[in-house]
Amino acid sequence: MARIVSAKRPKNMAYTVKRLLSYMGRHKFSLLSVAILVTISVLCNLLGTYMIRPVINTIAAGDGMEGLVRGVAITAVIYVVGVLAAIGYTQIMARSAQKVVYDIRKDLFTHMESLPLKFFDSHQSGDIMSYYTNDVDTISDALNNSFAAVVKNGIQIIGTMSMLLILNWKLSIIVVFSYTIMISYVRYSAHKSKSYYKRQQKSIGILDGYIQEMVAGQKVIKVFNHEEENMKGFNERNEELQEVGTAAQAYASTMIPAVVSISFLTYALVSLVGGFMVLKGLSDIGSLASYLVFVRQSAAPINQFTQQSNFLLSSLAGAERVFELIDRKSETDEGEVKLIKTSEGKWDWKRNDGSLVPLKGDVRFNDVTFSYEENHPVLQNLSLYAKPGQKIAFVGSTGAGKTTITNLINRFYDVDGGEILYDGINVNDITKKDLRHSLAMVLQDTHLFTGSISDNIRYGRLDASDEDVVKAAKIANADSFIRRLPDGYETQIVSDGANLSSGQRQLIAIARAAVADPPVLILDEATSNIDTRTEDLIEKGMDSLMEGRTVFVIAHRLSTVRNANAIMVLENGKIVERGTHDELIAQKGRYYQLYMGMFELS
Repeated sequence: MARIVSAKRPKNMAYTVKRLLSYMGRHKFSLLSVAILVTISVLCNLLGTYMIRPVINTIAAGDGMEGLVRGVAITAVIYVVGVLAAIGYTQIMARSAQKVVYDIRKDLFTHMESLPLKFFDSHQSGDIMSYYTNDVDTISDALNNSFAAVVKNGIQIIGTMSMLLILNWKLSIIVVFSYTIMISYVRYSAHKSKSYYKRQQKSIGILDGYIQEMVAGQKVIKVFNHEEENMKGFNERNEELQEVGTAAQAYASTMIPAVVSISFLTYALVSLVGGFMVLKGLSDIGSLASYLVFVRQSAAPINQFTQQSNFLLSSLAGAERVFELIDRKSETDEGEVKLIKTSEGKWDWKRNDGSLVPLKGDVRFNDVTFSYEENHPVLQNLSLYAKPGQKIAFVGSTGAGKTTITNLINRFYDVDGGEILYDGINVNDITKKDLRHSLAMVLQDTHLFTGSISDNIRYGRLDASDEDVVKAAKIANADSFIRRLPDGYETQIVSDGANLSSGQRQLIAIARAAVADPPVLILDEATSNIDTRTEDLIEKGMDSLMEGRTVFVIAHRLSTVRNANAIMVLENGKIVERGTHDELIAQKGRYYQLYMGMFELS
C-alpha cells in the first residue's frame, strides 16, 4: 500500500468556520447569554485574583483582622458569583449545542434526500453513515467542549494581559515575549495537524464502509473462505487510518507540553526579576503576589486552547465534510408538467398552458444514447416503443443495458442524447415527483423497512386502506403466507426482512407495487427469488395487475416473458432482435439460441 508522504490542506477552512457560525447564529440569543455569563465568570476570576494584592498589603501594613476579613469576604462573594455564572453558561451551552447539531443533522438528511441516485451508486453506505455519526458527533463534541472555552480563553487572555500591565508593565515585557513564542508554536502545530484531521475523518468513513460491507456479507465470506483476504483489506484501511491519525495527533499532542514548559520558565524568570524589584522598592509585595498568580493564569488560556485543539480541528474537518455534502448539487428538476386527478377519478398530465393529456402509459425511446461514464456508452442510438397496455420484455447478457432503460424511464439518470416520450410528453418536461408517481418498480434486490408488513405494502401508496393492502397482497399471492404469520399483516419486519425468506420479501415488494395502482409497471427480475410453483401463482395474479397497464419486464428466466407483446434482445446497448416469442423462435437468431440453451444469459 502506498505510504502517506504529504498532507493536503482542507479546501477552505475559513468558509467552513463561517458556515458553522451561521448555524450557531440561528440560536444567537442563547449563545449571547452564554457569552455574557462567560464574561462575568472570567471577570470574577480576574477580580478575585487581583484581590490578593489588597489582602496581602493589608496584612503587611498591620491593619488588623477587620480589614483582612473584609477583603476575604469580598473575594469570596466575587468567586461565588463567578461559579454561578459558570454553572449557568454550561447548562445553556449544552442545550444550544444540541440545537445546532439538530439543525445540521436535519439539513444534512434533507439535502441527502434530494441528491441524485448517482451519488448513492458511487458512495458506500458506511461512508454516508459516517457523515451522521463520526462527523456530526465531532461537531457536537466541539460545540459542547470548545465554544464556551474559546470565548472564555479569549476574554481571559485580554483580561489577564490588562491586569499584568496595570500591576507591573515592566515585568509584562517578559510575559508578552513568552506569549508570542507560545502562540507561534500553537499556530504552527495547528497548521500541520488540521489537514490530517480531515483525512482522518475520510479514512474513518472508508473503514466504516468496509466493515459494514463485511458484516453484511459474512455468509458469503465464510462460504468462500475469504476471511484472510478480508483481513488484508481491513488491515490496509486500518493502517491508513492509523497513519493519518498518528500524524494528526503527533503535532497536536506537542502543544500542551510546549506551552506548559514555556509557562514554567516564564514563571521562574518573573519570580526572580519581580523579587529583585520588591527588594529594591520598585514594587510592593501584594502586587508581586497578585502578579505571579496572573502569570500562572496567563498560560492557562493557551493551555486550555491546546487541550481543545483536538476537538476544534477534528470538528472543523468533520464540518467541512458535512458542508461539502450539503453543498453538493441536488437532483435537478426542470419539469413543469404535473399529474392531476380528474373528477372522474382518472389521471391527466397538465401542461403549463392548462391543456390536459390523458395518462395512458405510452412510452417511446427515440434515438437514445446514454453512458454512466464519459466515452463508455451503455445505450447507443436506441429506439423502442411501448403502447398502453403492452408488456415489453428485455433479455440479454449482464451489462447489455436492460436495467439502464428502466432507470431512464424513471429519470434516475438523464439521457445524453435523444429523447424519451411519455404519452407524447418529453419526460424532462414532467416533474420527477409526478413522473415517478405514475410508475411502480419491483426490483431484484428488495428493500423492506422496519415496521409491519401492512406498512411496507402501504409504502406504495400511503393513503391505501386496509382493504387495498389485502387486495394487493392477494394479487401478488402474498396473502396466504402473511395470514399464516403469528401477527398476520401486523407482523413486524426487522433488519430489512431478515425474519422472512427471500421469496416472501419479493412477494411483499410486488404487493407494494400493486397497491400503488400505476399505469406503468417495471419488473426488474421481480420473480428471481421465487420458486417455480410460486412464480406460476404470481403470474396468474400479475395478469390482472398488468391488465390495461404498460409493463416493462427484465428477466433471466425466458419462460416468464413468453406472453410478452414484444421481446427485445439487447447486446452492447443495442437492440439486436425484437418480436414476439414465436417470431423470435422462428428467426432462430440470438433469442432462439438463448431459449434453447445454446448460450447462457450471463
